[in-house]
Amino acid sequence: MTDTSLVIFDCDGVLVDSEPISIAVLLEMIGKSGVTMSEDDAYDRFLGRSMATISKVLHEEYGFAASEADLDEMRTNLYARFERDLKPIPGIAETLRRLELTRCVASSSQPERIRLSLKLTGLIDLLDPHIFSATMVKNGKPAPDLFLFAAKTMKVHPRDCVVIEDSPAGIEAAKSAGMRVFGFTGGTHSRGGRLEATLASLGPDLIFSDMSELPDLLASQKATLKVR
Repeated sequence: MTDTSLVIFDCDGVLVDSEPISIAVLLEMIGKSGVTMSEDDAYDRFLGRSMATISKVLHEEYGFAASEADLDEMRTNLYARFERDLKPIPGIAETLRRLELTRCVASSSQPERIRLSLKLTGLIDLLDPHIFSATMVKNGKPAPDLFLFAAKTMKVHPRDCVVIEDSPAGIEAAKSAGMRVFGFTGGTHSRGGRLEATLASLGPDLIFSDMSELPDLLASQKATLKVR
């Protein structure tokens, strides 16, 4: 078993409890154009994906081509909702303060959205400047590019990284990168066990739902799948 040198955090659904807000704003945008999609379908299709990937799927499979005006309006609405409603994942600030390992953020979101999320939730000073976005690589999750780029930039071998992810795309990306990955199911979008079952089917090294447990989980270096 290797030692952990770098903990790579996804942002949405792992550091900040943003997924319900993001999905609601996305569904509002596409609903105006007559595209009907359930909340569960939106989570299944888009959780952990970049806006570029989401736009491509909407165009190819639903016939909805989001214009720049559409995306700008959605971004404005999203940021306004973030200003009003965004909260950190419970326990994350204390966990980051306890964590003695090097850490970074690797998210499918755009850099300005990541930084806004972290500023609004009081986490930016615990993670800056090591913040990586899918806009920095050719292929977003589930491709391994973003995690490999983060590890290379941080000068850590992939085998010595642990990724904390809440999405199937993120789990797949971490495994493809040759990294260990912990599935996190403590966000409000995880209710009902649907996400936990989906993540478990992908074989992460561990699944947990209480962020305050993370430092001890990393210290114990669990190597087999365990749902907590």
